[in-house]
Amino acid sequence: MKLVLASASPRRRELLSAIGLDFEVVPSRIVEQRGEDETPEVYVLRLSQEKAEEVSAKRQDSWVIGADTTVFIDNAILEKPTDEADAARMLRLIAAREHTVFTGVTLIGPSARYRESRVVSTRVTIIGLTDEEITWYVSTGEPMDKAGAYAVQGIGAMFISSINGNYTNVVGLPLSVLFDMMRRAGIDPLKPS
Repeated sequence: MKLVLASASPRRRELLSAIGLDFEVVPSRIVEQRGEDETPEVYVLRLSQEKAEEVSAKRQDSWVIGADTTVFIDNAILEKPTDEADAARMLRLIAAREHTVFTGVTLIGPSARYRESRVVSTRVTIIGLTDEEITWYVSTGEPMDKAGAYAVQGIGAMFISSINGNYTNVVGLPLSVLFDMMRRAGIDPLKPS
């Protein structure tokens, strides 16, 4: 079994490595832009499908995993911040509140003969943060390449008061859902390739 991750995300690579999967990374080059009136669920699902499809067309001998994650609050999608001011704005928006993390996951089989996509949502609550704490956190650089401007698996973990749902979904790839998708596709993820 050849497995390809259609993502440059270091967090997704770490998650797949942590469970012992042998895989190759072939980042997708699609443009990530939300369509007009797209819900966050439809948005992440579409992007996961487009990423997996693009890489699958190049790697037709492989199983391809595509994923996309976003944060949703107040009818707004929070993606990766564009700069430090944007990161601080996002952190002020989610501080002392609950938001939802959505991840779309797509698994495409060799020659695109198999395809399954799912969306996973997890509710996360952040503690209250002062402007000084937000400025300090942004200065660490950690928020800069994360949807919603925080890392649940990094320094940002100390700001999380609760997680209702799949933890690895918040990191960027819901492993239990991917495991189930692989089993349904006839892949035994417990056996080394």
